Amino acid sequence: MTAQRLYLTAALGSALLLAAALAFQYFGGLAPCKMCIWQRWPHGLAILAGLACLLKPLRLLGVIGLLAALGTSGIGLFHAGVEQGWWEGPNTCTSGPIGGLSADELLEQILNAPVVRCDEIAWDFLGLSMAAWNAVASLVLAALWALGLKAQASSSASQ
Repeated sequence: MTAQRLYLTAALGSALLLAAALAFQYFGGLAPCKMCIWQRWPHGLAILAGLACLLKPLRLLGVIGLLAALGTSGIGLFHAGVEQGWWEGPNTCTSGPIGGLSADELLEQILNAPVVRCDEIAWDFLGLSMAAWNAVASLVLAALWALGLKAQASSSASQ
């Protein structure tokens, strides 16, 4: 398979993952948390890199796509860890401890609490949350970008 096809396949994968996230949001009623939104941006970048490859499959575009896929996978893994309670997430989208707070501090925490929290699993399939599935699928996409880079390097070497 050519580098351009691999790049376009990976970009299409990002487009499908982004479309699925939007479908869950707008048709499934699952509002995204802050970290869910963070995971979407690298997919957008990968899609743009893939579209740019239609004009000219530059090695730089392959590197951008690879880094974008690895980035969203890393954010997804971090988010899944927050959901599982393996580590703390950002204070702006997780629940904080309520012990030792005054009544005013507790009321302020309640009033400033995020509507959608990053430390709650809104949906899962086969024991993996959406964030975890994004991490896994994005690793597969990263492999496609990497294979595209390898194919491009070997075709350049043979010319």
